[in-house]
Amino acid sequence: MTIIQTIILGIIEGFTEFLPISSTAHIDIARSILSIPTSNFIKSFEIIIQLGAILAVFLFYFKKIFSSWIYIRNLIIAFIPTGIIGFILYKIIKSFLLGNIWVESIALFLGGIIILIFENRQAKKDEVLDEKINLENMNIKQLLILGTAQALAVIPGVSRSGAVIISGRAIGLGKKLITEFSFLLAIPTMLSATLYDIYKSGLSFSNSQWGIILLGFIVSFIIALVVIRWLLEYIKKHNFKIFGWYRIVFGGLLILALIIKII
Repeated sequence: MTIIQTIILGIIEGFTEFLPISSTAHIDIARSILSIPTSNFIKSFEIIIQLGAILAVFLFYFKKIFSSWIYIRNLIIAFIPTGIIGFILYKIIKSFLLGNIWVESIALFLGGIIILIFENRQAKKDEVLDEKINLENMNIKQLLILGTAQALAVIPGVSRSGAVIISGRAIGLGKKLITEFSFLLAIPTMLSATLYDIYKSGLSFSNSQWGIILLGFIVSFIIALVVIRWLLEYIKKHNFKIFGWYRIVFGGLLILALIIKII
């Protein structure tokens, strides 16, 4: 990869990681458009640079995370089903799902429909619910449901944050709370995914490849800091319909492009 290609992918990662539109799908599609061939290194690159966006969350919520042991405990509990499913399906994910634009396109399209259906049915309870429930008093059942929902994102195009946000609101959690929780749950999820991928294949990377990863990491970190602040402000007055429509249009165009073999 060139420096320009690396920067582009880093920007896309930082911008899309916390929006319910699937960062993995967008990076894979951008890679295809940029004519970057699929390889084990590229797949590892896509996984590892997500850690840059996660570092942005860690710094943004540093005081909150370490203000109470309960925060850390609840994140660990929610991570358990994701970790188990991700570990079991690691080889399938990396060998068959990552880079499969057909899978990603269909998941984007269907995910958009689900978001619109949910938003149309969702009662306006977010403000009240945020006052009643917070990260500290979420129960184990709620935490495990969210962790299991997040595990659906092993399918590229589903969106990790989207799965957590929709499932969280479906079980009665407020919009602001579940959005922030989706940010925080990304920390153990992506940290473990990155470390495991490095353990499995990263030790064979060359110095130049590590340099590419570092550049993508830094770019995604900077962009993610901006996006986190923007999204928290956005959801104060808006729902997630715009992301549903975006997914439907983008996914539909991708499916059409695949059918007529443009990509």
